[in-house]
Amino acid sequence: MLISQFSKATGLSLDTIRFYVRKGLLNPGRNGKGGTNPYQVFGAQDVTAARMIRLQQSLGYSLREIAALGAEYRAGEDSPARTAAVLRAQMAKLEERRSELESALDFLGRKLAWVEAGQPKDAPSWENFIC
Repeated sequence: MLISQFSKATGLSLDTIRFYVRKGLLNPGRNGKGGTNPYQVFGAQDVTAARMIRLQQSLGYSLREIAALGAEYRAGEDSPARTAAVLRAQMAKLEERRSELESALDFLGRKLAWVEAGQPKDAPSWENFIC
């Protein structure tokens, strides 16, 4: 499928697809059409890859991490032990992020209560906000 069809199949914008291709996250084939700049042709494996990229992003992986993990996978360097180590590391990052989000929610809740109480003298202090 051409890029416009791939965009519809994945829900990704054309700019996002082009960005992923430039970063090596997607590797579409080329056909002979299009002159000096042959058309990119995407297949079912590219749709799966795009969905995996979006899933990994939602799990907090950076695009750099996604690219590195993809390269490992394509090189056959993945193993259950490596996968477990990667998942444990990401879980630790998310746990840390959860702590930061809980702190932020706590601060915002106290700030909201202060505003709704008519802004009495002692506003919640941002110094207590852990980030």
